[in-house]
Amino acid sequence: MNMKKTSNYPAKMDACIAATKHEGSGTIPRLLLHSCCAPCSTSVITSLSPHFDITVFYYNPNIDAPQEYKKRAEEQRILLTKMTTPNPVTFLEGEYNPDDFLKFAAPYASEPEGGIRCTHCYSLRLEKTAQIASKLGFTWFTTTLSVSPLKDEKRINAIGNAMGEKYGVFWLWSNFKKRNGYLRSVQMGKELGLYRQNYCGCSFSQQD
Repeated sequence: MNMKKTSNYPAKMDACIAATKHEGSGTIPRLLLHSCCAPCSTSVITSLSPHFDITVFYYNPNIDAPQEYKKRAEEQRILLTKMTTPNPVTFLEGEYNPDDFLKFAAPYASEPEGGIRCTHCYSLRLEKTAQIASKLGFTWFTTTLSVSPLKDEKRINAIGNAMGEKYGVFWLWSNFKKRNGYLRSVQMGKELGLYRQNYCGCSFSQQD
């Protein structure tokens, strides 16, 4: 979907959603939502579920410890059983193979959090999401990553849009930390009793 270059990602998201309502098919568009964790996905799902039939795609090979990965994946499943949404929200777990992350991240072990290592991590997860979205016939895809104040929404959107063009799926522009998205995710996480981790996932981020 071609749109003017702007960093007002919430406005671009609104335009994308409006476009789906003018397609006239009468069906709810399907969106594959990459989720980094349950707490971050709370406010995102709440915002998007009135407009999309969502499948939450849990694909995070950056998480270093299998036990930590399992805990976060299970928390995502639990969240979906607790939420009441206007349209269906289902769960799809991707393959967990930390070597997929480590093979490109290890050379950047000394890079600070938020640097080039994170750019590669965004690319890994968003490319896989776009691949799965294309394979399974989703019209749209996006990610919860931008809800975090520590994540660069410009890089996330640039990578997501490029992957969408590569695999023939519409990228839903977003900056989910805006419109109190991050604050709402924190509040909802507390209300629902969700486990909230204190690091992004990889062992390198724990050192920063």
